[in-house]
Amino acid sequence: MSAHAKPQQPVPMSPQAFLDWEAQQDRPWEFDGLEPMAMVGGTAAHDTINMNLIAALATRLRGKPCRVHGPSMMVSVNDDRYRYPDATVTRTPLAPEDRIITTPVVIFEILSPSTEHTDKTVKLPEYLALPTLQRYVMIEHDQALVTVLARTVKGWSFDLLRPSQTLAMPEITADIPIDDLYETLTFPPPPLPGEATPPA
Repeated sequence: MSAHAKPQQPVPMSPQAFLDWEAQQDRPWEFDGLEPMAMVGGTAAHDTINMNLIAALATRLRGKPCRVHGPSMMVSVNDDRYRYPDATVTRTPLAPEDRIITTPVVIFEILSPSTEHTDKTVKLPEYLALPTLQRYVMIEHDQALVTVLARTVKGWSFDLLRPSQTLAMPEITADIPIDDLYETLTFPPPPLPGEATPPA
């Protein structure tokens, strides 16, 4: 997505001023509690993973109470910030005109060079603070690797999943093989220990 001009509003904006302004835009913007941040376009790999993810979730959730929503749905965090995850699963039914998810159960972000730092450092504590969230899944776009944080009785567990493994999500009664997320994508093999990475 291309960048857009920021609103002519005092900074910091109020959350309601942001929502009123963002509703008039033709592209999504996130809000960090102070000012809007333009959403930027992704790569073909990012798009492929996102479509594979949505398709896999939609198939597995058919006939169940949970629903998956794609990157056009906003998630409210901390009451004053708004994010656009790549996919969100919720048990709460949404009305056709709803724009905002307030009770996510699982959130997915597909990492890219421009978003990885934010997804792993800024958004991570925002998402984990959501009382309804049970799982935060970060999917690498340039290698088959998935980072999973899951809520437990003792806090949050951490796991790394690779090809031939499965992303188990008992909170939504759905399992997705990691290979399914990367279907049609191929990546160069990682360099051997001590082997120099070839120049781009």
